[in-house]
This record gives sequence, structure tokens and C-alpha cells, in this order.
Amino acid sequence: MSFISSLFGKKKKQFKASCDISKEPVEKGFGYLLTTAQVVSSKKFWDNVMTEPETMSYTVSHFKSNDEMATKMRQMIFEKHSTVEKPWMVSDSYIHLFDVDKSESRKNAQQWWENEGEFTPEQTGKAEDTLKESDYKSIQHYAVMEAGKERVA
Repeated sequence: MSFISSLFGKKKKQFKASCDISKEPVEKGFGYLLTTAQVVSSKKFWDNVMTEPETMSYTVSHFKSNDEMATKMRQMIFEKHSTVEKPWMVSDSYIHLFDVDKSESRKNAQQWWENEGEFTPEQTGKAEDTLKESDYKSIQHYAVMEAGKERVA
């Protein structure tokens, strides 16, 4: 019976992951696990997000035309990213955007892989819930009002 069930039995689906920034696949055992607070605290991250092809038009309109709707869209983009409650898997290609302890983030990723995504580091949750209010407001201001400015000016 075990031979037959091994042929026809359901195979366990292999656990896979992709970078939460680029969507590129991350090989098992690789990557870095960051909290939302760590992700959104990075000015490089916001400069990257606000100058991607999908968001560049809002950035141009925000800076060149003082377009109120573009600024509102940038606020919505900030809220979308800052309210993520789960940890972020970040690939080797994008970790340079973050000023974090890479060895700690790699260890967290290892635990995440070992637990098939069921591991969460301390301070996981929405940025507003895990950062000091003044830090959150400062990050929000940068993301919405300043990010990407040097690429437009």
C-alpha cells in the first residue's frame, strides 16, 4: 500500500517565497526577514518606491505641479506599505536599501524558512503600532512629501 500511495498520494507542496519588494523568487534558506518598521524607516526604500514606473507619474506631478491628487496617491502608497502586519522577505538584491543588522535579519529569515513562514520577529506589525509616534510621522512626511525629489528635480 505504501508503494501505491507514494505513487498516487498527494505530495506535500514545497514551501516557496518571493521578495516582498521585487516579487523575484527567493531560494530556500536565503533572503532577509524585516519588520514593517524596518522597511518603512528607510529613505532609500521610499526613494525606490516613489520612482518605480507605476508611481513615477505621481512623483512628477507632486513635485512639478503641486498636484493634490498625486500627493494623496503618494499618501495611499505610504499607507499600503506601512500597514503590512507580517514580516517582509527581502532578497539579496534589495537588502542594500535598508540600514539593518544583516546577520540578525538573515537569522530571522532562517527561522522563517524552518517554520515555513510561521515565524515572526519581535516588533512585527503595522509601523504605526511599532514605532514611536514622532518617528512614524517623520517617516510618513519623508515618504509622502520628499521621496524621489532628486530624480525629478
